[in-house]
Amino acid sequence: MDELGRKSVEEFRQSDKIPIIVVLDNIRSMHNVGSVFRTADAFLIEAIYLCGYTPQPPHRDINKTALGATDSVNWSYFPTTLEAVEALRTKAYGIYAVEQVTDSFLLNRLSTDPDEKIALVFGNEVTGVDAEVLPLCNGCIEIPQFGMKHSLNVSIAAGIVLWELVRQKI
Repeated sequence: MDELGRKSVEEFRQSDKIPIIVVLDNIRSMHNVGSVFRTADAFLIEAIYLCGYTPQPPHRDINKTALGATDSVNWSYFPTTLEAVEALRTKAYGIYAVEQVTDSFLLNRLSTDPDEKIALVFGNEVTGVDAEVLPLCNGCIEIPQFGMKHSLNVSIAAGIVLWELVRQKI
């Protein structure tokens, strides 16, 4: 690990973070939650907000995919996604749902300011982002897809969107 130049948990915690917060809206799968933690660690994301019935660490099934990222990534719990989004709005975050809706725009068309604070809302694996949350968002991002299937696993979608936004900020 030393040869790879990886940060320790303490170095990670003290590092300047990429100003992105991931909001998980009623995600069922502990493995998906753990995978998002691991991706957030990889990209030095500011925090994860776990909402509703999204499982919270510590849990064996989250740790199985997080591989220790629950120790490094800051996270908070909110009883509802609406409460999380309202808290982010008071802190001047640009809030984007990752959701296929009528007025969504393709991820490759999103251009952000390197200093802009962004929150990304990822919805439930079956029902998507809570309909009450969508009007509070600055927009909805859609990942371009060209095959027969037009949905991705939430942890895969998080990895794609986070990389695109981090790429613009580094």
